Amino acid sequence: MIKTTYTVFALFVAILSYAQIPAYYNGVDLSLTGMPLKDELASKITTTHTNQITYTQVWTVLKSSDLDPTNSANVLLVYGFSDTDGNETTDRSRNKNANGGATTGEWNREHIYAKSLGTPDLGTSGPGSDAHNLKPADVDNNGTRGNKKFASGTGNGGVAGANWYPGDEWKGDIARIVMYMYVRYTTQCKPGNVAVGNPVAIDLNMVDLLLTWNIEDPVNAYERNRNDVIYNTQGNRNPFIDNPYLATLIWGGTAAENTWSELGIEEEVLKLSIYPNPTTNGVVYLSFNDHNLINIIDIYDISGKVVKAITKENISSNKFKIDNLNHGVYFVKISTNLGVLTKKIIVR
Repeated sequence: MIKTTYTVFALFVAILSYAQIPAYYNGVDLSLTGMPLKDELASKITTTHTNQITYTQVWTVLKSSDLDPTNSANVLLVYGFSDTDGNETTDRSRNKNANGGATTGEWNREHIYAKSLGTPDLGTSGPGSDAHNLKPADVDNNGTRGNKKFASGTGNGGVAGANWYPGDEWKGDIARIVMYMYVRYTTQCKPGNVAVGNPVAIDLNMVDLLLTWNIEDPVNAYERNRNDVIYNTQGNRNPFIDNPYLATLIWGGTAAENTWSELGIEEEVLKLSIYPNPTTNGVVYLSFNDHNLINIIDIYDISGKVVKAITKENISSNKFKIDNLNHGVYFVKISTNLGVLTKKIIVR
């Protein structure tokens, strides 16, 4: 799946070059958590939303924001998953000018937060024409989704009982869009009205399903580019694409990927040591002051493939051995409820 490539790219952007908080967030008090942080972000993305585009102008925006990275003549279609199964409805990529939405084989503007599920209805202006919430979709696939709520599932997108599963490739994108819409249009776009899940304790309007999807399907290069294009058009950004960990800081739960070093877990909290590093025999040891802080340890090779995933249940002491590493560069990503810490391992 091409998604894997995007995820790999996004991971290493986060680790190697996307470590600083963007200037866009100057003035936002990122030391806050919970509802105060949500309110800070709401103020930022509302006051910077200086260009209210029309529903007609959205067509032009999507032809730039949702370009297929492998074919600039096409856009990617949300919920799509195959261009080779002989079924146009499930197309993943389509000519960007095949828009209109009235005929099979065309694409139209899908409201991720369905218009009719807003309180009140989102309409086709204001929240109804916010490009962060609109994505290209096959006309028939869009019609099948209708205003079905998002719900858990696996594999490709489609009907899930009375609800709708967006697909493994798209579930994180959908979660971050719904989070944006909730923060931007709080009373009108409550997550519980568009997604099926359990309310979280700190905010009964948020559902745990979206927080899970935000973790399971990380941000990719395509999604970041989309955020940049819409920012250059509307003036505001989707904070949860810039850093998925903001959702953790607001609503709690297992830590999502943290792409800003300033918000990472303080190293003195975990006191991580990796030795020997570099190593010559493919064996390294991780040492920490408190292994109970750790939720999961992921080891990625330079291509971004997860070569080892060590869950909390398998970490029973403050020293952990990692072996059978081939020559190369690896990244160890340690996720805790306090944040994410990433370090490099070199095997010679």
